[in-house]
Amino acid sequence: MEEQFILRVPPSVAERIDRLLNESGSESMDLSFSEDGRSGAFIIGEDHFPASLLDLPCIVESYKTYDDNVLIKTADVGQMIMVRDDGDPPPEVVVEHRHGLTPPMRDARRRRFRREPDLNPELVRRVEKDLLNIMNGGTAENFDILSYCQIYFIC
Repeated sequence: MEEQFILRVPPSVAERIDRLLNESGSESMDLSFSEDGRSGAFIIGEDHFPASLLDLPCIVESYKTYDDNVLIKTADVGQMIMVRDDGDPPPEVVVEHRHGLTPPMRDARRRRFRREPDLNPELVRRVEKDLLNIMNGGTAENFDILSYCQIYFIC
């Protein structure tokens, strides 16, 4: 079983990571989060960069190939770790990244998914109570029985 994550970093940090992976240098990388589990720090060498864990607007599938011909699905990724430069502002208070990973997914939640319906909380509680009564062998309260008659005309 593989564990995968998406790490989005600024271009300057990406160059350092690429150099670190290609060379056998003495620099190390570390990622640590605070108690809230959403904010933390990405450490490369002696430099600390602020990081945030953000939910993606939809699940991203990850694939692997052994022979450059057949793709095998290896994971479903639903979160992304975003590393920022020290001067960059932190993401909004929300925990979801609005724009996905690619330009076509820009503002995807608003454009592609339907909105949640506005429900009256009192109505939801009443229906839930009625359903629990019915499941326990009782009857629902405050219901109306409507009867419909069908009249067929034969010519």
